[in-house]
Amino acid sequence: MAVYAYIATQPGMGTGTSGGPVRGTIAADSPRQARDQLRAQGLSIRELNEQKAGKGGTALSRYLSRRQSSKVAGLLQELTTLLSAGIPLLEALDTITRQHQGAFKKSILLLRDHVAAGGSLAEAMAQQPALFDALCLNIVEVGENAGTLDSALARLVEFKRRSATLKNRVASAMIYPCIVMAVGLAISMFLMTYVVPKLLSVLTQSGKPLPLATVVVKGASDFLLGWWWVLGLGIVALIALFAGLLRHPRTRRAWHRLQLRVPLLGELIRKQGIARVAMVMATLLKSDVTFIQAVRIAQRTVNNEILRDALEACEKAVLSGSDIADALEETSAFPPLVIQVFAVGQASGRLETMLEDLAHDYDTQVELTSNRLTALLEPLMMILLAVIVGFIAFATILPILEAGNVL
Repeated sequence: MAVYAYIATQPGMGTGTSGGPVRGTIAADSPRQARDQLRAQGLSIRELNEQKAGKGGTALSRYLSRRQSSKVAGLLQELTTLLSAGIPLLEALDTITRQHQGAFKKSILLLRDHVAAGGSLAEAMAQQPALFDALCLNIVEVGENAGTLDSALARLVEFKRRSATLKNRVASAMIYPCIVMAVGLAISMFLMTYVVPKLLSVLTQSGKPLPLATVVVKGASDFLLGWWWVLGLGIVALIALFAGLLRHPRTRRAWHRLQLRVPLLGELIRKQGIARVAMVMATLLKSDVTFIQAVRIAQRTVNNEILRDALEACEKAVLSGSDIADALEETSAFPPLVIQVFAVGQASGRLETMLEDLAHDYDTQVELTSNRLTALLEPLMMILLAVIVGFIAFATILPILEAGNVL
């Protein structure tokens, strides 16, 4: 069975005319069967195309994956609920399909198609890497093999929820400073391109010398008015250059190392990465995934190259027969607390439990650090905004005051 996307028209009610185009998807064994099903619904087919599972290697697919992440979490939650209630997997997918529309409905139909043909859910998810990552595939595969798919999906849903909370916590900490900076730049641009030229035009025509601060502001204002396009091209060029440099592994690794050394921000990035690694590995180990496979999957979930290289070095060391703690200590990328947790967890056989506690602890620390960062950035942004606007106002008013003193 395959999934087909169609465009059709529906005859008007009692008018003999055709209505507007109707778009949707339908599952059928062949194009002929799909057409027959649509004609049975009273539709006149204009276009019918078989849909294939998309791959996840392009930038566009990665962007769509981020946009669909909340829907994927909802799908997993709905599957967990239905399977826990004793509903068969195929019937559960049929039920969930009726609740969605558009491209995501097509993705669920592709899952249902593969399962109906006798394949596993993990294999069906593997055909859509833009939506389902390696963590999801491994947990679902282990759950299917052990006959505990509902429990495996429940652990996966819990991980998705905690991961989203961790990511939103860091993003929320940066919202207010970014808003203040954007407002400050907007106000400065308005003053420099509209207010300052009008106020200084009369003073400039009088021929009297202007104060140094006024000359600086007027020069910046004239540049923005006359050469704004050069400034715009320069900013775009710098962004493109920076993005190009980050494509090279050596430059990207140096940039990520610099991030970790920035006061407070580097601490936040490191703790967020460690919390995510601990969450991923705890979830996988609880699902009976091997330690080496868990480390490999954890590497893909970390954005910082330094932490990723440390996990890769740890994997190689463990494969060569070294202890986990010794391998992590040699990388110098993880704090002593994390190394001790791995050492004690490996010795006691409770590594997944201790990693879960470590993830919870670092999650709390990320919240505290993000609050400290916000508390530090808020007054700094306000002071910077006040200095910029105050300097522009001072440079504008100063020649007016001097002209008044002369009179």
